[in-house]
Amino acid sequence: MAAAKKTADVTTDIENEIVNAEVAEVIEAKEQAHGVTEKSSEARAAEASEVASAKTAKAGKRSAKAIAEAEAKEAKEERKAERAEADAEAAERPRVVVTPTRSRLERRSKGYRKAAEQVEKGKVYSLKDATELATKTSSVKFDASVELHVNLGVDPRQADQNIRTNLVLPQGTGRTVRVAVFADDNVEGADLSGVETITKELEKGTINFDILVSTPANMAKLGKYARMLGPRGLMPNPKSGTVTTDVAKAVAEAKAGRVEFRVDSTGIVHLSIGKVSFGGAKLLENAQAVMSSIRAAKPASVKGNYVKAVHVTTTMGPSITVSNNE
Repeated sequence: MAAAKKTADVTTDIENEIVNAEVAEVIEAKEQAHGVTEKSSEARAAEASEVASAKTAKAGKRSAKAIAEAEAKEAKEERKAERAEADAEAAERPRVVVTPTRSRLERRSKGYRKAAEQVEKGKVYSLKDATELATKTSSVKFDASVELHVNLGVDPRQADQNIRTNLVLPQGTGRTVRVAVFADDNVEGADLSGVETITKELEKGTINFDILVSTPANMAKLGKYARMLGPRGLMPNPKSGTVTTDVAKAVAEAKAGRVEFRVDSTGIVHLSIGKVSFGGAKLLENAQAVMSSIRAAKPASVKGNYVKAVHVTTTMGPSITVSNNE
């Protein structure tokens, strides 16, 4: 690489000498033409050097700016060529046909679509008609639950509007409930009772009950199991009627179909009011009891429309809109 550079420098020097000689001849010819006969050799050399420098600047090496501009232009041309090639390849590829997204109803099962045909779109049903229709729109093979969803005009972030209450459904829930009583004495009707018996089960991490009833005196003993019972909704609470001195009554109500409901973070109550096998009349009685309990729990701070929307549905079934005035 050094040898090549040296050769290039020698070539440049030779070219400069040739240019100087040519310039000297031109200057001498001009002087003779104008009658100039004598001139110092130094003056002639200086003048020849100036002319040679001017000529070399015009025809010699390019500046750094010119080189950078040339490289940028070349890179731009390369990018254009690459883009043109990419466009040509894309044009040659077969076009993918995008199918339109199906509606929510079209993505449902055949059984659901058939059941949904029985619900008139946009119609608002009475509570009686809705419960009757709900028993006909269940498309599953098991005895589905009938659910009541009530959207309330409350703000659950406010303590007085965080509605939570319980009631006994007149026709029950249709489920077999296992009740445990955390008391010193055995209670008739309970599936599991006794402080020591339940404590041993909890120590093992075994929970074989659906509702836990406790006396106020024994609540302190359940404190160490709060992390186990709380997330499952099994921790006894005075608001739900599971902390009481009359444990026999609490067991009877739990067996009869006592349910607890509260609003979620969006202000909606979700509650099962029975099974499809109940029939329309029994479901209507349970639904009316729930609606009466919800209206009775209306906070004093709520103004305007309290019940915003009501819907009845079955497990995996279509929703039926119910009038708010029921």
